[in-house]
Amino acid sequence: MATSLLVRNVARRTFQQSLRSHAVPQLSAVRFSSYFTPAHEYCKVDGKIATCGITDFAQSALGDIVFVDLPEVGDEFDKGDSFGSVESVKAASDVYAPVSGTVVEINESLSDDFGLVNSNAEDSAWFIKVELTDESELEDLLDEAAYKEHCENEAH
Repeated sequence: MATSLLVRNVARRTFQQSLRSHAVPQLSAVRFSSYFTPAHEYCKVDGKIATCGITDFAQSALGDIVFVDLPEVGDEFDKGDSFGSVESVKAASDVYAPVSGTVVEINESLSDDFGLVNSNAEDSAWFIKVELTDESELEDLLDEAAYKEHCENEAH
């Protein structure tokens, strides 16, 4: 019994030391933040990669999405450039790059299911992933609280 207790204590200490020495540095190295434009695009930044799309507010205003046009991997855009478009039963709208960068991935699932934008705009219905060329551009975008206030003012 004493041997069993000793083994458990050693194992617990080893596990706790492992957590302290490995997990914490890895977690602190990850930078993840969400930013928004007044025109209702978003980008979620993880390191040098920004995942971009339209916000839930935008999809709600557009109505049922019937088509999404996306760029090619490797295309480069400056902040504010149109990188694609969204068509709905109500209207068509260009989608603008919230940041400058090179497209490293497009969301292929949108080509099969445009309605995903209506059901999950700010999560699985992202449009493109961009490698940032100028992280300082993020300073000009809205954080979640400022974007929420912007939407509330626009709705009135």
